Amino acid sequence: MVEKKFRLTFFEQILGTASSNKEIHAEFIASKAPDAPSREEEIESIGVEEEIKKSTTVFSRSPEGKPILFDYQIKGFFKNAAKACSYIGGKEKLTAYKTKIDNLVFVNERMIELQLPEGEETGSCQRPLRADGPQGPRTALANSESCPPGTVIEFTVKVLVDDLMEHVIRWLDYGELNGIGQWHNSGCGRFKWEEIAAE
Repeated sequence: MVEKKFRLTFFEQILGTASSNKEIHAEFIASKAPDAPSREEEIESIGVEEEIKKSTTVFSRSPEGKPILFDYQIKGFFKNAAKACSYIGGKEKLTAYKTKIDNLVFVNERMIELQLPEGEETGSCQRPLRADGPQGPRTALANSESCPPGTVIEFTVKVLVDDLMEHVIRWLDYGELNGIGQWHNSGCGRFKWEEIAAE
């Protein structure tokens, strides 16, 4: 077993992924959470004002009201990075990566606080969404809460098979190209990482 602590510093804004509408969140997004206790925990963590529109995605909140990521969002990023690395092949490829990440790679912290640069607050990012449907092209407006460049998170990764940590490092390297959070394929949520001493 190997355990390492990492600091991620976002050099692009990171966007929230949770629905600001608790009913939608309860029925769909939270139902995808890995276990029943986390479902209730995540629904309660949204803590947004009623006037925020239903279409806005936000960050979940800690009991202190700070924006957070959950541990499984980091694992979801790892799965996306592992999938991309599998296309490269060779030592980059990890067979059965979903099962191995689910069962052998763990993030110690349940809630991971997004530490904004001093004096900064969360903002919002609006962008058009385009889709081709049966009645032709359509455009809608998407809105997400955002944390600015310079935002930092810290978390600890534990792997039960030692050589999996090499893959974790590779996946973190991938975060410079394709990040975490909503609209990450556009470049949002990209980061640099460093290993830090555990407290």
